[in-house]
Amino acid sequence: MEIEYFFASYSAFAYLGSSELAAIAARTGAKIIYKPVDLRAVMPAAGSQSFAERSQFHKDYFFGREITRWAEHRGLPIMNGIPTHHGNDITLSNCLLIAADAAGCDMDRLNREMMRAHWADDADLASVKALETICTAVDINPAPLLDAARTSSVLDTYKSYTEDAISRGVFGSPTYFVGDDMFYGQDRLELVERALHKPYKGKWPIR
Repeated sequence: MEIEYFFASYSAFAYLGSSELAAIAARTGAKIIYKPVDLRAVMPAAGSQSFAERSQFHKDYFFGREITRWAEHRGLPIMNGIPTHHGNDITLSNCLLIAADAAGCDMDRLNREMMRAHWADDADLASVKALETICTAVDINPAPLLDAARTSSVLDTYKSYTEDAISRGVFGSPTYFVGDDMFYGQDRLELVERALHKPYKGKWPIR
């Protein structure tokens, strides 16, 4: 059994679901296929409204109240408000994760620590120093991964994951696939676990 996991390194809701996703994998024996994507390309391709165009109520609910409630529900640390550096480039951090996966690193620990650092410690995921600290915190040597993250091979993989997400209808992070069935949002993880045991009727896409 496999769970394809499309996400971005700075995603709040991927962070909120990360512990439960790991728990599901442990309970079921499912393998998580990590696919970091350029969410800033995926969302416009799906026709999503830009953050700047959303109402203040929408921002306050989805990027405030929902985040703090789910953090409390999951028992995860969270800072107040959106991280200072949330708008910075996410290419290096996403590609670091791809390089780490190719190197056989502990992706669960690294992925969770990266997101925790951003959402609890206000870490700048575009900063080499911050990424070095994150890797060191989970006993990973950052130097070879940072070198690999800048290679054409890893950048091509990143582009491929992003194009795959767009072609399969992904419009946000996190999105999970069990077989061809898509589940958007960490609040769908209960459904993901059920689908591993017993697929739901119907299919995606429905057209």
